[in-house]
Amino acid sequence: MLYVHSAPSALCPHIEWAVGGVLGVAVSLDWTPQPAQPGSYRAELSWTGTAGTAAAVASALRGWNHLRFEITEEPTSSTEGTRFSCTPDLGIFHAITGPHGDILIPEDRLKAAVVKSALGDTTLLNEIDALLGKPWDDELETFRHAGEGAPVRWLHQVV
Repeated sequence: MLYVHSAPSALCPHIEWAVGGVLGVAVSLDWTPQPAQPGSYRAELSWTGTAGTAAAVASALRGWNHLRFEITEEPTSSTEGTRFSCTPDLGIFHAITGPHGDILIPEDRLKAAVVKSALGDTTLLNEIDALLGKPWDDELETFRHAGEGAPVRWLHQVV
């Protein structure tokens, strides 16, 4: 599922082109005004495809100025799920998710967080918040609520 939370109007056709290039089909999103940021637009897209498609879409969209988006990919019987969040100020966040949507944090990342906090570089709470994507959630929350009730377009890709 792709949630474009805010994009300037000039960027909207480029987003459709980039996503369509990854999915291999023409994409035409239903853009609606984003009340949380006047002059920007939001859209949602759901598709069915192979595992890893969310990463390819995130790679195609990452680094674009003034673009806020989230992408989720559901886990399967043989793959973990994934979540990407992106904001202009924070860049991209990636997390692996389990079957119930929980973020799964690898052991080495937890150990690194403990070491950084022990060295006084940061607090353990700040490191755990970063591992869970809290700064991205905090920035995107306003944009998520502004999109409630917006139309969703579903694409089905047989691979």
